[in-house]
Order: sequence, then structure tokens, then C-alpha cells
Amino acid sequence: MKKDKITAIILAAGQGKRMNSPVAKQFLTLQGRPVLYYSIKAFEDSSVDDIILVTGSGQEEYCKENIIAFYHINKVSKVIEGGAERYDSVYRALTNAGQADYVLIHDGARPFVTTQLIENVIQQVKKFQACIVGTLVKETIKVVDQNGLITSTPNRNTLWSAQTPQAFKYTEIQKAYQLFYKIENKQEQEITDDAMVYETFLKKQVKMLMGEYHNIKITTPEDLRLAEVLMEALLYEKT
Repeated sequence: MKKDKITAIILAAGQGKRMNSPVAKQFLTLQGRPVLYYSIKAFEDSSVDDIILVTGSGQEEYCKENIIAFYHINKVSKVIEGGAERYDSVYRALTNAGQADYVLIHDGARPFVTTQLIENVIQQVKKFQACIVGTLVKETIKVVDQNGLITSTPNRNTLWSAQTPQAFKYTEIQKAYQLFYKIENKQEQEITDDAMVYETFLKKQVKMLMGEYHNIKITTPEDLRLAEVLMEALLYEKT
């Protein structure tokens, strides 16, 4: 029986405008190593077969030399330039993953993803064909109109905060993105994650899996400070 090929797509092409830093957020250091390193290392240590790294324009050689080679990463098969929007970067990566049976798509700015979580996602995507990780929201959520007035309070028990990795059968997510790219008003779709592309254009459901609350995305300076505290706590737990 042919072994399924699992490809991880790690997105590191963001500009990180909310970080207010001349250095892209994925290259800022966390405990002396680039934020991006930790995401790549988690997938390197997992059972994925290869990794496609998507970077910003002109950052390919930097990643090859200062992360992949420097930290002896072996599973990165391609380093490609991303696009103007997140969905452009994902689509470019998918066109480079033609031999994959399943793909896991992950934000490079989520350095706390664990190999254990990755393995669970791999196991579940083979069962459900499409799944993502997330966590139940802890706070009460309010829906607010354009005037700042509350219009409704949804049931908190049905609300999840989506994370990555998000995993799909390759042919399915590829088809969903191809359908998405056929429309003219892409910006109006306000696509924010891959599950949304899958749900919208294939009209199929996606399985939500329990993620990890510490699997945060570093977007702002406050996130980076929180990440430093989390990293120290996790290192302390291992000692």
C-alpha cells in the first residue's frame, strides 16, 4: 500500500505591519532564535514528509542560509516567494505541492505549535479530509454594529478561536483555491483562513479539533513579550 505523502506549508511572507518593527515578525528573535525557527523545527520533528516554506520577496536566501542551513533543517524541500495576500501565498505553495496527498498549512508566526498537535492533525485529516485546530473562547463575545452598539451576544459554547495548522486532502483544497481564483472580487470575500476557502467554495464542512491555548500568533509587540514569558515557562517545565 502506498504511503500517504504529507506536506507542510509554512507561511512566513507577512510584513508584520502591526509589529511596528523594521524586521518582519517571523524573523524577530525569541530566546535568541528567530520566531520562524520554532515553527519549522516542530514540523521537522514530526512525521511530515517535506516542508514548503513561503517567504517574503528577497528573503529566500536569508531563510536558506540563516535558518535552514544554520539549524540543520532537512525537510524543507522548497523555499518560495509569497504573494501580496495570505491566500496568494497559500495558492503558490499548493501549486508547488503537487505530489502531496495531504497538506498542513501553518502560520510561521505561531512558534509554540507542538509536534504532538501536528501528529494529531495528521491522524484526523486522514479521517475527515479537512480539519483545523482551535480553542473555545473564554470571554463573552459581543456582536457590535458600526456605531459601537451591541446587537447580539452569541452563545459562547459554540464559539472557537481558529488556529493553525489547518489540514486538508490536497486535491480538495487545491480545487477550492482554484474555484476561488476564478472569481474577480477576491478582496470582497474577506478570506482570513484556508478553512474559509474550503467551506465557501466546496460547500463542505471542516472538523474542528482542540488546539492549545499557548499556540498563539505573534502579531503585535505585546504578543512578543507574552511569547518570551511563555517560552521561559515552557523551558522551565522541561528542566
